[in-house]
Amino acid sequence: MTMRAPILVLTLAAVAATGGCARVRGHQGFVADQQLVDAIKPGIDNRESVTRTIGRPTFAGQFDANDWYYVARETRQFAFAQPRPVQESVLHVRFDAAGNVASIEKTGIEKVASINPVSQTTPTLGRHRSFFEDLFGNIGTVGSTANGAPTTDNPDGGN
Repeated sequence: MTMRAPILVLTLAAVAATGGCARVRGHQGFVADQQLVDAIKPGIDNRESVTRTIGRPTFAGQFDANDWYYVARETRQFAFAQPRPVQESVLHVRFDAAGNVASIEKTGIEKVASINPVSQTTPTLGRHRSFFEDLFGNIGTVGSTANGAPTTDNPDGGN
């Protein structure tokens, strides 16, 4: 009985510690019903029928309000790592000037760009000083001018 208690405690501790290592699935955006999306036909449907069929768009085009986008993304995350996209779909519905559907385009994760930063610091212009140069760099410069001459309150030079 004395050997079982520590083993039980260690087993419970291991289960509790690995509980945070579970895979987390996430969904963001539009939930598409493929039959409803396939029911939208260019030349037949208009803005109102598209809104009634699949709902309002995720966002409209910034430069042309005749472009509607329905965006969905599936992500996976392991423990405390950053979530990574595993599936993405974009439904682009374009309308003509009269408000009728002109075209429908479906794209996927192949359009997702992977951006990797070069380093952990942001490059800046100007002098590159160390922490101590920033901290102690102003010692002796307070009250002096650039050429070393004392300042005067009288613009005439003190006369």
